[in-house]
Amino acid sequence: MVEEKSRTLPTELGVVKIADEVVSIIAGLAATEIEGVASMSGGIGGGIAEVLGRRNFSKGVKVEVGIDDAKVEIFIIVDYGVRIPDVAWDIQESVKNAVETMTGLQVSYVNVHVQGVHFPKTEEELEDEDEAVETTEQSE
Repeated sequence: MVEEKSRTLPTELGVVKIADEVVSIIAGLAATEIEGVASMSGGIGGGIAEVLGRRNFSKGVKVEVGIDDAKVEIFIIVDYGVRIPDVAWDIQESVKNAVETMTGLQVSYVNVHVQGVHFPKTEEELEDEDEAVETTEQSE
């Protein structure tokens, strides 16, 4: 059996456990809501999960959860033309606020790693994709 890492919060009525995966998902969702983030950059495992139909909300997020704090690493791909420092700052604020509000953990840091730039598709590339879809539909 795989042991899941979690944070335990004692309360008057019992114990609340917050899994590291939950913190990763919160951070990932907060980061993807920022304008200028094209996608999260994850390893091959995340890509396989998406092909199988499961959306991996913690893709591109690495967290270390301590007793009272969390350290977050975010790996992103930005849209071409955005001001990267502004996007990174917005991600840091959004992730920090979301994690602290939802979990009660103090966020020590949010490091943003820009892994690539997403370029918009040209009209020619869009036309080529449309033709490929039409050809596929006709052959079925």
